[in-house]
Amino acid sequence: MAKKILITGATDGIGLETAKRLYSEGHTLLLHGRSAEKLAATEQMLANGTGAGRIYTYIADLSRLAEVGPLADTITREHDQLDVIINNAGVLRAPENITGDRLDVRFAVNTVAPYLLTKRLLPLMRPTSRVVNLSSAAQAPVELAALRGEKCLLDDMSAYAQSKLALTMWNNALAASLGSQGPVFVAVNPGSLLASKMVKEGFGIAGKSLSIGADVLTRAALSYEFANASGDYFDNDKGQFGQPHPDALNDQKCAAVLAVMEELID
Repeated sequence: MAKKILITGATDGIGLETAKRLYSEGHTLLLHGRSAEKLAATEQMLANGTGAGRIYTYIADLSRLAEVGPLADTITREHDQLDVIINNAGVLRAPENITGDRLDVRFAVNTVAPYLLTKRLLPLMRPTSRVVNLSSAAQAPVELAALRGEKCLLDDMSAYAQSKLALTMWNNALAASLGSQGPVFVAVNPGSLLASKMVKEGFGIAGKSLSIGADVLTRAALSYEFANASGDYFDNDKGQFGQPHPDALNDQKCAAVLAVMEELID
């Protein structure tokens, strides 16, 4: 059965590759991007291929929290239900590391924006719906002062790794707090060193095929193996469910991250 699927960061990298895969299978896609031109090009490319679903496009800069609420409002006006959210948009490096909200851009885009967007879209979701959060093999203990924007992290990879663990932690905290009343929340490491712009910027290498990441995100969105995986972590480097950083399994630490997230979006 065709699903209605939102993909953030859908105009390049793993997001685009996943969109191609899902559209070819006949699903209706809600594609998010920062650039009107890139969104239009993505829509045109998909429409020229094989696929029976519809395409909706949405522009928002996820580094600006003020744009996330209106994005959710627009989606809510245009759709009365949503089967899957794939929180794919992410950043490792940016021209400016501090956003207008005085947050580290990695925390803003990789952690806080997807939390706010997901929370605002929960009324459209059912217990059978899924939220797929792109985690990473890079996970480092979250400094709450850095998450709040009170401390500046000088190292790009450290900020990125903290943001991805924070995402995994709120994934687990929401899975636990909403239980069977909420959708399935699953954090996925799509695979290390895939051929994304981020990998080229961060490591200066071409990287492995993006199809590795698209395969697992498609499975996480649709396959039965993820149907009862709420609060779990899938490590695609190992090709199986596994253990995230121990902090993501610590209820107290997850609750502390969640409390800061609520402060930030209040």
